[in-house]
Amino acid sequence: MAGMNVGWGAPRVHGELLRLGIEISEISVSRYMPKRPAPAGSRQRWVTFLQNHLHEILAVDLAIVPTATFGIPYVFFVLSLDRRRVLHFNVTPHPTADWTAQQVVEACAFDSPGRFRIRDNDKIYGMKFRSRVDGLGLKQIRTAFRSPWQNGFAERWIGSLRRDCLDHVIAINERQLRRVIRSYVDYYHADRTHLGLEKDAPEKRPIEPRKIGAVVAYSRVGGLHHRYTRELRRAA
Repeated sequence: MAGMNVGWGAPRVHGELLRLGIEISEISVSRYMPKRPAPAGSRQRWVTFLQNHLHEILAVDLAIVPTATFGIPYVFFVLSLDRRRVLHFNVTPHPTADWTAQQVVEACAFDSPGRFRIRDNDKIYGMKFRSRVDGLGLKQIRTAFRSPWQNGFAERWIGSLRRDCLDHVIAINERQLRRVIRSYVDYYHADRTHLGLEKDAPEKRPIEPRKIGAVVAYSRVGGLHHRYTRELRRAA
């Protein structure tokens, strides 16, 4: 009965059984009711939301990077989830709501590349920040408290930045740190492959057939990484 009739729960099935002269309790009927999956779209999971709207979501976050001179500058960045592009980043020792909002404005200066912006509950994203960013037409989505996984793309980019670059470089000051991160971002966009992009780079890399020539390595990020490509064979 439950399989043949849409939406029938234990009470409905129990009622029909009673009409058929079958004496059974509703509790017993409920034990044998088939498990039904939740209707599609009735309770959209967070991951589903991200997958469905990757092309129109921006993520923002702050990372702390100690320097050799005992400074603690903050790195703020705006990440487009679609192709994992860092639209904008900047470094400051004292981030304020006005400064942070200005960075988002600069990332979306001419045309907003998305509809949603994911952020955490840091106090820096207060009323001043929201009042400036709302003018860009971005719907601001706050993650739950103590749930960094909800801004997982941004957290993963911070992790990649640290593992691939900052764990191997000690910046002297903000100027050098900005230069190092710029070098890494260029590598991240053009060369570094990503599992989430089917092992391609944010700026799509062509597949080079073997007949083109031998493999050549080009240094990236001060020699920490390399870009491998095929060099055209020269005619003899």
